[in-house]
Amino acid sequence: MSDSRSLSSINFNQLAENIRQWGRELGFQHIGITDIDLRQHEAQLQRWLGAGYHGEMDWMARHGMMRARPQELVEGTIRVISARMDYLPPNAGFAKTLDDPSLAYISRYALGRDYHKLIRNRLKKLGDRISQEVGPFGYRPFVDSAPVLERPLAEKAGLGWTGKHSLLLSKEAGSWFFLGELLVDLPLPVDAPQDNLCGKCVACMTSCPTNAIVDNTVVDARRCISYLTIELDGPIPEEFRVAMGNRIYGCDDCQLVCPYNREAELTQEADFHGRPSLVQQSLKTLFSWDEYTFLKETEGSAIRRIGHEKWRRNLSVAMGNAPYDPEIIELLQAAKSFSAMLDEHLDWAIAQQVERKKEAAISVQPASTKRLVRIVQKGLPRDA
Repeated sequence: MSDSRSLSSINFNQLAENIRQWGRELGFQHIGITDIDLRQHEAQLQRWLGAGYHGEMDWMARHGMMRARPQELVEGTIRVISARMDYLPPNAGFAKTLDDPSLAYISRYALGRDYHKLIRNRLKKLGDRISQEVGPFGYRPFVDSAPVLERPLAEKAGLGWTGKHSLLLSKEAGSWFFLGELLVDLPLPVDAPQDNLCGKCVACMTSCPTNAIVDNTVVDARRCISYLTIELDGPIPEEFRVAMGNRIYGCDDCQLVCPYNREAELTQEADFHGRPSLVQQSLKTLFSWDEYTFLKETEGSAIRRIGHEKWRRNLSVAMGNAPYDPEIIELLQAAKSFSAMLDEHLDWAIAQQVERKKEAAISVQPASTKRLVRIVQKGLPRDA
């Protein structure tokens, strides 16, 4: 930790300006500084956990209120340096992928390199640069790697405001950015928070395919497609499968409709650009990957952590939602008997495809025949 005897010689206002400049040089688009008082968020966090909205993410509750108390995580912490790094890749092709049910939709943040190590390494370099200026001091970088309420901290540090979808928003970058924190023991001056500019807009809430945004800034993770495709280890509840459409890893719908995301700048980080093997790929192509290919193609990607079985689980749901295709049924049939969990989704997807085949057969029949088929299917008399 910092030696209090040497702190009097530091111009902390100038140091804060230097930290912002060093942050920009390291590729961060915004650096903010805040104190560690998150008491106002403890009650909401407890209500969220008490309602079970965290689902099977036991790690969310494991550390209790430590998430709102950075000083308990790293002793001596009195400030948090919050950092923003934009990730919106060029040629993202949002609409094209979502509008074509034969393609696999992967959340924009996951199309490139896993951000965790990249941002953590940059934050460590920022800490090292500060130590060059002021001498030894206490600091630790975190990027989704510890129980930290990163969004409330970033909001207090002036990086943006919390939207109704619970994500942080800024006028410059919308919500297309990652966050990271550097916990420090230096009494740096703090930044002022921004005003909340969402107003009466509820586009994010009404656009959620599974109605996961249950209240202003409150998300029931158990209904969220990102949770269902990434965090959930077991079967995806059947009630959500059709609504998932072709989303196989994460979901961006609440971000896509946000007005502040329309003018967001593209990332300058080449590592965040989409990999050709993942961008606008067909469901059949990605489902055909064996485990070796999956691990090879997702090396260094956040996607890799869900594993091949969940990858195929997610894809099978999307293939069940796709237009009828005999090749899809063949692929699904051939993948059976790996596990009971996967078989459940394969059987569901096959049944969906068979039903779609029947619908396609009816649609090409003469109008009189279509009517007769519908009547018979309903079990009504033919002269009804």
